[in-house]
Formats: sequence, C-alpha cells, structure tokens
Amino acid sequence: MSKVKSMHFVGIKGVGMTPLAIIAKEAGIKVTGSDIAEEFITDEGLKEAGIKVFDSFKSEHVASVDLVIASGAHGGRDNIEVKTALSKGIKILMQGEAVGAFMDGSVLGKKFEGISVSGAHGKTTTTAMIATILKEAGLDPTYVIGTGNIPSLGSSGHFGKGKYFVAEADEYITDPKHDNTIKFLWQRPLIAVFTNIEFDHPDVYSSIDDMREAFVKFANNFSSTGVLIANGDDEQVLKVLKEYKRRAITFGLSSKNDFYIERISISGDRTFFWVNGRGMNFGEFSVSVAGEHNAVNALASIIVSYELGIDMEKIKKAIAKYSGSKRRAEYIGKLPSGGLAFDDYAHHPTEIKKTLKAFKKIFPKKRIVCIFQPHTYSRTKSLFEEFKTSFIDANTVIIANIYASLREEADPTVSSELLAQEVGKSHRDVIFLPTLDNVVEYLSKKGYDSNTVVITMGAGDVYKIWTSLL
Repeated sequence: MSKVKSMHFVGIKGVGMTPLAIIAKEAGIKVTGSDIAEEFITDEGLKEAGIKVFDSFKSEHVASVDLVIASGAHGGRDNIEVKTALSKGIKILMQGEAVGAFMDGSVLGKKFEGISVSGAHGKTTTTAMIATILKEAGLDPTYVIGTGNIPSLGSSGHFGKGKYFVAEADEYITDPKHDNTIKFLWQRPLIAVFTNIEFDHPDVYSSIDDMREAFVKFANNFSSTGVLIANGDDEQVLKVLKEYKRRAITFGLSSKNDFYIERISISGDRTFFWVNGRGMNFGEFSVSVAGEHNAVNALASIIVSYELGIDMEKIKKAIAKYSGSKRRAEYIGKLPSGGLAFDDYAHHPTEIKKTLKAFKKIFPKKRIVCIFQPHTYSRTKSLFEEFKTSFIDANTVIIANIYASLREEADPTVSSELLAQEVGKSHRDVIFLPTLDNVVEYLSKKGYDSNTVVITMGAGDVYKIWTSLL
C-alpha cells in the first residue's frame, strides 16, 4: 500500500471519513469520494480541501484507483463501489481499519507515534484539545477528529510534518454485516486515553461487561513502552485498570488520582480550573468551552502533552486557544425573535445531562429549550429509563421522531412519542413533535425571545432545522 497514488472514499461525508480523505489529499495522494447528495457538516471541509465528491454510488467511480476506503454506512462491503473494487482486485480498507493503517505508516509511507482517544463520551473534544496543544507547541501533528470544522485547528483532518498521529478510537464495529472487529483494535498507539466507559451501542454489546472487555483488549493492544491515561473517577475504567499491567496515569476530580482538578469556575462560556498532580500544584488553566466535563477532558489532554515533554506553561497557553468543535455546544446564532440557538451532538443520556447542566450554569437566568432527536431504535430502547431523567436542567423538552440508522430495522416497541409521555411524568413541559418540519413550525410560532436558549441535541440531522429558522 506504500505505492498508493490514488484513493477513493465510499461514504466520504461521514465524520470519520472526511478527515482521512483530507490527510490523504495533503499527503499528495489523488483523492475522490462518493456519498448521497444530502447536506452534511463535513461538506465545507471537503470543499476547502478541493476534494471531488460524487453525489451517488456508481461502479465507474472506482475504475482506476489504487485503494478504496469504505465506511460501515451505505451498505459497507455490499455497496456497489466496494463490490466493483473487490472484483477488480483493488485493495479495500474499512474506515476503522484505515485509521490504524494511516497511523502505522502502511498507507502514507510514514510511521507515526499514535495517540488514541477512546471512551463513551468526550472523544472528539479530547482529541481536538490534544491536537490543538501539539499544534500550538509547534509539533505539527497529523490528526483524525470526527466532526466538522474546529476553530483552533481548521479542518478535522491534517497531514502534519511531526511524528505524532492523534486519533479518535471508536468503540463501534468495523462493518456491521461483515466484520465485527471493534474499530479501535486496528490502532496500536504509544499513548491512549480512556475518558470513560458507559453502556452504549446495544446493537453491538450485550452488556456493560461485554463493552468493558473490549476496552481491556484494546488496552493490552498498546505499545509495551506506552502509557494509558485513564479516568480514575470512572467505575468501569477502574475495572479495566485491574486487568491492565502496564504503565497508567489516572486523572479526574478526585484527589486519589495521579492528576486531579482542585476546583472549577465557569464564567460565561469559559471554564477555569486548577490542576494538582504528582505532589505539585500546576496552577490555573482555562478553555473557551463550558462545563465540568470539559475541564476533565482538558485535564486528560494536558497530561498527554506533559508526557510528550511539552512545558506546562506552553500547555496553559495552548489549551486556552481551544474554543470548541462543530456540533459540540456550538453557537449557531440568534433566532429572529431574539433567542440564542445552539447545537450539540449529545445522544446518550449522560451526555444530555452533562451538557444541559453546563448550559444551566452558563445561562442561569434564561429559559432552556432542548430539542432532542433520539438516535437509533436500539439505543432508545436499551437506555429508555436513563433518557427519562436526562432533561432535568431544561425548562422545555421537545422530542422528535427517532433518527433511524441504516444499520438496523425499525422497532415498533419503542418510539419518541412513548419517550415523551414518560419524560412528561416527571417534567412539566414536554412536547412530542414528529418531524423536523413540525419543530421548525412550532419554533417559528413560539417566537422565543432573548431570555431563551434553544439547543438541538442528537446524532442525527436535527441540526438542519437551523438552516430554515436562521
């Protein structure tokens, strides 16, 4: 694969695919891709990178390429382009496999020292924070971050001149119909971060124990000279550490950790926090994103950077440059009626709860309206009880229909209407609006003023309502 001169991405608009395509393009490889015509948050990054994207899947798109990268979406290996490539003897890599191959140098011809970030929540933010610090420290890292634009970095992917490769390490499977290998097992990093472990992806894991075992396997897949940066406040991560025999550094809010946050102060959209570790007080740090959880994510990023030998004062200045990522508590603009519009990718009960808690602290005197679009029938059903109590910091909750994944069948035993009914038993203002058009119509009529914050949440396409409203 070191002789690859041209590469085609099947499902290129996916948040895990676009950064790889940008890396390949910057590395001097001819890159094309295909996807559906629908608008995605990655469109801008692909356009800026000058990558040609076909708005359909056709055999001729892979007529003369050296390597095809495919995602588990759009049929995975059953996609017509992938099938055509296989019939022509063209090498195929699935997205998760490709991240590992990019990291170890087998595709790009350059072997990196990997930094992998995994966990149920906080992967994207922590990966972006690490990449920001390394960039500001002049180390020019290569990185793969699963989102759209990142203000402190620019695009979500970059082929750097430095030796470090920073990547999200996904706990989902490689190809739902053909390869059940957990994506992060394709990576063999020098440093890994475990932000937390919480039950998710019920279509893959049977239980939290099953999920934790995948993390144990990943932990034992690291370089023998590497280190695991682990959230010591997380019950499941601590269980992993009992089965992990190599070097580890713990972090969190508790003083029992190797590095811990002594106190946190939130002012507007900025979070200030004070760090202790190894018997030393490292003083005050700040990031331009709000929330206790983001301070913890930042701490993990600080420890990684410190392990790489970056001076702590440089780290302080660098982490202060981080100001969020696309679809992570992202400020969208003002509604015509004056309300503030935000968007967030939160789709798990814990993420919803933490994000709303952060918004409550930022805007203590404003009314918070949360528009939630559940993602997948299997997750909604498995975590139904947890979802019921996730919206306590929202004044109004609007729930739209479940965003169904192409990888699963509809389940008539669970619905957003049923979820809205159950949430309404403990929350006084819950509204079920089936379609996004219904949501747009409701918000237009409601006319939320400047005393209101409206935030969309979900891993589907709920963010698209803002195109109509703003």
